Amino acid sequence: MARTPEAPTGATPDSTPTKDGKGRPTPTRREKEDARKRPLVVNDRAERRRREREAANIQREKARIGMANGDERYLPTRDRGPQRRFIRDFVDARWSVGELLLPTIVLFFITSFFPFDVVVFTGFGLMWFVLIASLIDIVIASYVLKRRLEEKFGSADKGFRFYLGMRAIYFRQMRQPKPQVKRGDFPA
Repeated sequence: MARTPEAPTGATPDSTPTKDGKGRPTPTRREKEDARKRPLVVNDRAERRRREREAANIQREKARIGMANGDERYLPTRDRGPQRRFIRDFVDARWSVGELLLPTIVLFFITSFFPFDVVVFTGFGLMWFVLIASLIDIVIASYVLKRRLEEKFGSADKGFRFYLGMRAIYFRQMRQPKPQVKRGDFPA
């Protein structure tokens, strides 16, 4: 037979605390609903502006990340569609002379401040050489791209040459949306 533990000496059954009640009345349904209510429009204007700013910053950051990754939902209208994605991949997979255009223009401005005519004319000639070479590169690439667009999609969208040229003259790291293919990895 099991023994039950006895109460410690000096303690009576009446002195132990009881857990019969919670010490306050049960709130009514109306009181609970009123406690949960919040105003739809915050009366504190500074707080409302802070919340709106935070929400806008979060949305802007999502859109920036989505656009950089090439997510169609966040792209501007000029970058949407399967043909534009194809053009971006075509440009990003190849090396173009146009990527040298911006550094050459900066070099031209730097050499234009030199007092020696040889340096100035060299910078000027180099700038024009890269400009003409990049235009020739873009024209050749546009003919190749048009043929590939017609093979894959049946026809080429209007403005594809301008889109190709504008993307080709930027540094690869500066392009938005970010390049999704490596150089030389263009899917045929």
